[in-house]
Parts: sequence; structure tokens; C-alpha cells
Amino acid sequence: MTVTIVAWVLLLSIAAYACGGGTDYGAGFWDLLAGGAERGQRPRWLIDHAMAPVWEVNNVWLVFVLVVMWTGFPTVFQAVFSALWLPLALAAVGLVLRGAGFALRKPTRRLSGRRLYGAAFAVSSLLTPYFLGTAVGGVVSGRVTAGAAYSSAEVWSNPTSIMTGLLAVAASAFLGAVFLTGDAYRLGVHDLVPYFRLRALCSLAVLGVLALVGLFVTRDDARYVHDGLTRGPGLVLVALSALGGLATAWLLVRGSRLWARGTAVTAVVLVVVAWGIAQRPYMLPTSLTVTDAAGASATLNWLVIVSVVALALVGPAVVLLYRLDARGELEPLTDEDTALQETGPLGRG
Repeated sequence: MTVTIVAWVLLLSIAAYACGGGTDYGAGFWDLLAGGAERGQRPRWLIDHAMAPVWEVNNVWLVFVLVVMWTGFPTVFQAVFSALWLPLALAAVGLVLRGAGFALRKPTRRLSGRRLYGAAFAVSSLLTPYFLGTAVGGVVSGRVTAGAAYSSAEVWSNPTSIMTGLLAVAASAFLGAVFLTGDAYRLGVHDLVPYFRLRALCSLAVLGVLALVGLFVTRDDARYVHDGLTRGPGLVLVALSALGGLATAWLLVRGSRLWARGTAVTAVVLVVVAWGIAQRPYMLPTSLTVTDAAGASATLNWLVIVSVVALALVGPAVVLLYRLDARGELEPLTDEDTALQETGPLGRG
């Protein structure tokens, strides 16, 4: 029973990071595609203003995932970081460069410096979710096995890993655009509402195409998880996720931005949960079950207690932070912000 609880804590923590961190990565993705200095000035201003209060908090979920995996399932932790050290190291470098670029580009006054830091932030926002996705794909395809003390490029550069990396980028772009659509409306930058709404709809279409292609890829390359996603509870969750994506598109077109955020997050969470259910009872398909991967029972008991305490103490604070951010109460507009807010469409004056 305790093992099952800890496994669900791990899975839901991954889902939380996929949504929280994914939204931030998506914002950075659109920063990368915003255009030159003049054309991209106002979209990048909106991205900076929307991300500033919460971008560091979202990384808490990643830390929690690592702690739960390390203490609750040490065999899995060893296998994953032995076989997938390179993509995970590249993702970690991306996290550092992304954070430094985002933190330093706004206070930097020299244009060359702002371009450098902005490029580091934007490119890292693309590469980090991709490499994290390839690591997940290595697990899904069954190429990561218990006791593995090796690292091969084939473990994370196989068809399933590449497809999962692309899906991670597309899902991040979708979440980022949906949230930025609401932020544009909240901050009164009304010309950016259709700007990001169009990008949300386009990224949703790309995500749907990649998901369909992924079904054919996993059929031959990750058969166990493929079967779990195409039958039983896994199929139900995938179908509900697809309905969540369609509902998000409908709500965006109808102008219901707040509800669109909820359905978009729900769609991503359902996919993550579907993945977890599809590979049960395995933690590493098909070599290591959840029960065999679990650590000592005393450790698991304490991990459950710590998780409950963390949920009770940190959970309400994080929820309050997100609510205040959604209301725009955490970072008031400066005179410079107001000037950019009132500039003509997309910085053209």
C-alpha cells in the first residue's frame, strides 16, 4: 500500500512539473520565435512580466520528483541516471543557462548583452524539455534496465525518445501560449490576445499530429506502453485528454481564457497519468516492477509522512502564489511597462 502511494506521489509530481515547468518552457519557446528586437519587443515584455513571479517556484516540482525517486525508488534512480546521464546533464545545463538568461536579460542595459542572455533563455527553453522528453522516451521504450551501468546514445536517440522529446516541446508550447493569451488579456495588451491564441491553436494542432504519429512509433518501438495506452484505463485517459485539448481550443475561440487554462492543464495531466497507468506494474518496462524497485519500508513510510507535511505546508502557499499571479497582484507595472503596454500592435507604434 505504501509503495503504491509513493508511486502515485511521484507520478503526480511529474505531472505538476510537466504543467508548471512546461508552461514556462512554452513561454521561452515563443520568446525564441517572437522575431527581431523591434517586432518581438512586446511579446517578450509580456513573457517577462508573466513569468517573473513564478518561474523559480515551478522548479520545486522537479526537485521533489528527484527526491522522491532517489529515496523511494533508488534502483530506478541509479538505472535512469546511469543510462541517461547525457540527456539529463544537457537538460540540467539548459536549466542553469535558462535561469541565468531570464534573470540577467531584463536588468542588462547593453543591447548586445540583452540579446545574448535572451538567446540563452530562449534556446534553453527549447532544448531542456526536449532532452527531458528523450529521457522519458528511453524509459518508455524499455531500453533503461535495472542494474545498467552504461550509457549509449541509442538509449535516448531512438524513435520513441525523439518522438517523446518533440511531444514535450509541443505540449510546452501549447501550455505557454494558452497561459500567455490570458496574461495578455489581464494586462490589457489586447493585440497580443489573438497573437498568442493563434499560436496556442497551432501548437495544439501540431501536438495532435505528433500524438497520432507517436502511436505508430510506439507500436513497434515501445510495445508494452503502446498497448497500455490503446486499451483499458490508459485509452480512456488518452481520450479524455484529447477532449480536454478540443475543449481548450473551443474556449479560446469563445474568449474564455480562464477556463481554457484549466482544460489545457487537465489535458496534460491526463496524458502523464495515462503513461503511468500504461506501464504498470513496471517502473522500468519490462524489467523492474514498482514493488521490486521500492526502497526500504521505513524509508517509504517516512516519505509518505514528509509528502503529507509538504502538501499541508507548501501546497496552500503555492496555490496562493498562483492565484495572486493570475490576478496580477505580485508585480505591479512600472512606467516603462505602461509605455510598452500602450504601444501600438506588436511594437510597431
